[in-house]
Amino acid sequence: MKIMVETSARHVHVTKEDLATLFGPDAKLTNKKDLSQPGQFACYERVTVVGPKGELPNVSILGPERKQTQVELSLTDARKIGIVPPIRESGDLEGTPGCKLIGPAGEVEISCGVIAAKRHIHMSLESAKEYNLQDKQVVSVKVGANERELTFGDVVVRVRADFAPAMHIDTDEANAAGLPGTVDGEIIA
Repeated sequence: MKIMVETSARHVHVTKEDLATLFGPDAKLTNKKDLSQPGQFACYERVTVVGPKGELPNVSILGPERKQTQVELSLTDARKIGIVPPIRESGDLEGTPGCKLIGPAGEVEISCGVIAAKRHIHMSLESAKEYNLQDKQVVSVKVGANERELTFGDVVVRVRADFAPAMHIDTDEANAAGLPGTVDGEIIA
């Protein structure tokens, strides 16, 4: 069972209210590039993420707006700025550390919302049925070839009607496997 494997670099999701604070009261997210998941896009808008030991400038915001502001960093990124995030699924933010976000019009201090995203596979209902996979099922995915072949374990399958089939890993994980960008992986259920 083949699946497209994409590297998800550090990024931020913002609420409408935080967007207004960071970029001004009439700010709207501007689509720079559509992403593999329908309706999601990388934005021209960028922020600086600040932790107790440093900052990461020029971090992309992904749209559309969310119900809660969330920062997704690799463990290496987080360590660099002094944050120890848990590995979580997107949206599972209870008990996570916070940070400061700086935009051109203002700053936002979030009390929680920094995570290292758990590696996961997006599946539409049709694709999940075709692959015989269930929502929240945990699988392994083999990637790479030759000197850097690697099998990722603990990959959670997320099934939703509006998802397109794709696996997401962070930059640390992609670098560990020496992946050059988007590649095909093999699901081992």
